[in-house]
Amino acid sequence: MKHRSFRHLALLAAVICLGLLVLAGVRLIGVFDAAKGQADASDPVQVKRGQLVYAEYCASCHGGKLEGQPNWQSRLPNGRLPAPPHDESGHTWHHPDAQLFEVTKYGLKNIAPPDYQTDMQAYEGVLTDGQIWDVLAYIKSTWPKDIQARQEKLNRGPSH
Repeated sequence: MKHRSFRHLALLAAVICLGLLVLAGVRLIGVFDAAKGQADASDPVQVKRGQLVYAEYCASCHGGKLEGQPNWQSRLPNGRLPAPPHDESGHTWHHPDAQLFEVTKYGLKNIAPPDYQTDMQAYEGVLTDGQIWDVLAYIKSTWPKDIQARQEKLNRGPSH
């Protein structure tokens, strides 16, 4: 009898572990899919949606014309950097879409030193993943074609 209940208990534990692994896998796939989302600068519908979201959530710091704050490369008296431009004069296009998505959603905590101070808020829980991709599509749509092409190379990775 003890042997049988041990087998049932082991089977139950195995089923629970399998269930947890499946749930974790679904969560990881969801995160992976978000990182593989699309910011299509050639999609006028996505760009227009992004322009509206940008105007509401981003323009107050990054500028209505994506120009950023003045002297964006010089620290303010509080030690923080002003908001950078997202037009071709800034560095946004020097980063692949997945990294831009991560910074927008989670802020700089995953890429900056632990004590780094910034005014850039994380938009997780404020904007949906789709809205973030839309904003990125809008930003990218404003870049000259040669800058878009250079940034697209970053999206394809070093082997392409």
